[in-house]
Amino acid sequence: MNTLHDLPAWNLGSLFPGPESEEFHAALEKLERDTDAFAARWRGKLAKADGKTLAQAIAEYEALSDLSGRIASFAFLHYAGDTLEPARASFFGNVQARLTDISSRALFFELELNQIDDETLEERLATPALAHYRPWLEDIRKERPHQLAEDLERLFHEKALTSTAAFNRLFDETMAALRFDVDGEKLGQEQTLALLQSADRAKRQSAHEALAKTLGDNIALFARITNTLARDRQIEDTWRKFADPADFRHLANRVEPETVAALTGAVRAAYPRLAHRYYAMKARWLGLEKLQAWDRNAPLPQADTAPIPWQKARQTVLDAYHGFHPPMADLAKDFFERAWIDAQPRPGKHGGAFAHPTTPSANPFVLLHYQGKARDVMTLAHELGHGIHQRLAARQGPLMAPTPLTLAETASVFGEMLTFRALLEKATDKAQRKALLASKVEDMLNTVVRQTAFYLFERGLHQAVRERGELTPEAIGEIWMKTQAESLGPAIVLGPEYASLWAYIPHFIHAPFYVYAYAFGDCLVNALYASYQRNPDGFQEKYIALLEAGGSRPYHELLAAFGLDARDPAFWNMGLSVIEGLIDELQSLED
Repeated sequence: MNTLHDLPAWNLGSLFPGPESEEFHAALEKLERDTDAFAARWRGKLAKADGKTLAQAIAEYEALSDLSGRIASFAFLHYAGDTLEPARASFFGNVQARLTDISSRALFFELELNQIDDETLEERLATPALAHYRPWLEDIRKERPHQLAEDLERLFHEKALTSTAAFNRLFDETMAALRFDVDGEKLGQEQTLALLQSADRAKRQSAHEALAKTLGDNIALFARITNTLARDRQIEDTWRKFADPADFRHLANRVEPETVAALTGAVRAAYPRLAHRYYAMKARWLGLEKLQAWDRNAPLPQADTAPIPWQKARQTVLDAYHGFHPPMADLAKDFFERAWIDAQPRPGKHGGAFAHPTTPSANPFVLLHYQGKARDVMTLAHELGHGIHQRLAARQGPLMAPTPLTLAETASVFGEMLTFRALLEKATDKAQRKALLASKVEDMLNTVVRQTAFYLFERGLHQAVRERGELTPEAIGEIWMKTQAESLGPAIVLGPEYASLWAYIPHFIHAPFYVYAYAFGDCLVNALYASYQRNPDGFQEKYIALLEAGGSRPYHELLAAFGLDARDPAFWNMGLSVIEGLIDELQSLED
């Protein structure tokens, strides 16, 4: 019996009935009219506006943001359902172009707000209606040192459509069209990656080799995309006076570069006692002297590899959330009952997994490729965590609901931890417990160690482009092999074919330097969960308040409620010690 039949697909009707619907076209027309009216009403008038008038202007701007977000979200999600369908790709591209044109007419607004001097703005913030927007105003004012004149801002904004956005689409559509020959069967990327978790070692090797060969055959194109985007990043950073390639991301995340350096330094120092130690243990469990690259995510011999039915995955995750805080399970249940999840693996569908927040007046949507693996259950828990966070933060409104990456992975990783702990409590024997612990440790290593190595690869790549110019595929591969070998350690053999595997990671293309957010989130959640275990009384209420805050409060202020300070280097070692403790427990279970 195929337990993976009838996987859900989403219904985007809460956004719009369809791409050709009257409602969608009316929304675009309304956005254009309202934006033009907004510009005519407010351009050049903010400097002399009192607090009440400024609050009115920001409220109108917020309404435009909500409508624009609804339109953009629908266009992207419709496209994500099948990136290879020409009509969808054309629709997405045309909507992007229209939105870029419309939004460029409102670029003046934040620039003019930032031209108001601090003393004048502070006086106006005494007005309660404007004080509501203080967090957002303080946030955008952090951008002042890097903002350009309006005509230049408009040029960067409009040119993005034919630069970064165009290369993003080229990457997505190329990756969706690739087929990987695994023992004579042509598979898509997600199916091929799933085979790397097969219990059959020969199948894992075939999948790895197919992945490497097809990526290698197309490596010149992926290198061109990567070089172009790195150079584009350098041009913008030069104009905006960002000294370091990752500085723009740190600013967007509202995190100090020193904090990120403390995180990555702590993880890098922990490579030997985490990844190196664990993979040496795993090689022994698998009866191997060393692991090959295709063994890294192999299940343990005693692990149950039978496909997990969708309904069981759903109940497992909902039960875990309910055990922690029943209202969170209720929020998660809506995703299943209201068709807000697309879990079907199918050709052309956007790769990976995500929870798209859309806009506060609508609801988030979750995309994943569910294939019945234990990690797929954890991915479901992860993305639902994002979705719950997005729903709770929606009350902050379109301008303050978005969460900086310093906290964006908190609810998702916490959801994984809840699910893992719930399963571990039900483990009835030593073998089952060992398999669960090993799976969790590997997830943590993939989240903390591997993503840190990804971040260091990106830093090396962008710095090399700035120093040496365009890099050959071989030069990119050298940076990749060095950073990955350092992180994984001597127990894993990375053959020459591994040099092409940087090419399928979408974060390098869509969100440069995003990846450290995963390590940030995992270590943060480890510390949060330890706080929960030490003092559970009142924890749920403080945790929900953290999620509800969205982007309205800085991360260090929100964490202070739990007695945590991520700016303290010792904080990261606290999070890493949780992973080390799980590895200790695994070692104690060795026969």
